[in-house]
Amino acid sequence: MRKNIQEALDYIKNRTTERPGIGIILGSGLGPFAEELQHKTIIPTADIPHYPPSTVEGHAGKLVFGKVEGVKVLALQGRIHAYEGYSLKQVTFPVQLMANLGVQHLIVTNAAGGLNPNFRPGDLMIIVDHINLMFDNPLIGPNDPELGPRFPDMSEPYNRRLIELAEKTALDLGIKVQKGVLIASKGPSYETAAEVRMFQRLGGDAATMSTVPEVIVAVYRGLKVLGISCITNLATGLSATKLSHEEVTEVAELVKGKFSSLVKEIILRMNQTE
Repeated sequence: MRKNIQEALDYIKNRTTERPGIGIILGSGLGPFAEELQHKTIIPTADIPHYPPSTVEGHAGKLVFGKVEGVKVLALQGRIHAYEGYSLKQVTFPVQLMANLGVQHLIVTNAAGGLNPNFRPGDLMIIVDHINLMFDNPLIGPNDPELGPRFPDMSEPYNRRLIELAEKTALDLGIKVQKGVLIASKGPSYETAAEVRMFQRLGGDAATMSTVPEVIVAVYRGLKVLGISCITNLATGLSATKLSHEEVTEVAELVKGKFSSLVKEIILRMNQTE
């Protein structure tokens, strides 16, 4: 793993000298945020050694180095999913790269199905905790102590201070946000109505097919994490319509304005509190 990370790093470092302290992984349909960054350097992920190609619509496959009003940011435009046939070590390879490039704060975003009956499509949810129902873990296998501990503590996967900062930022901007627990499964099939009822009984507020493996590795590497879900649809059994990826990307497109405003201001305030 370390050899692959180093070869990918060498490639990236030959193309940019930027070392942002803030990283963001953009979920389905949320990629346009990266287009708004200033002074961009774009590296196609397909050119990076050992970087698995993203095959899903709404995930462009780019590392975008840029700035938000002078604050350096590294945006991943095109995450990798387990349902594409990749191992969770491959899925989390971008997080390993970000950590080695000097990222200390990671914002993870995703499109998610609403499990909480109070949620509506277009809501933004600050993630306070998660439940891993992928029945897999990216840290399984031999551990490299140079990267992180064998048994990382997961009592605070989403940094409490960053959650409070995000809540205060949303309040100041007049953007309504929800808070909740994210449940992750591998997909690619959407959940059945019975599975949705189970997720609700387990305490889940939103369901996704990503994010949790990335957060596990981010915590392992010592990064402070903030998670934001865009509720793009109501889960099976809670909506009268059948689910589709097109609906997901359409709703994400509709909320990109408030999403971008919120994330930009969070990034500025993150930088000010350092």
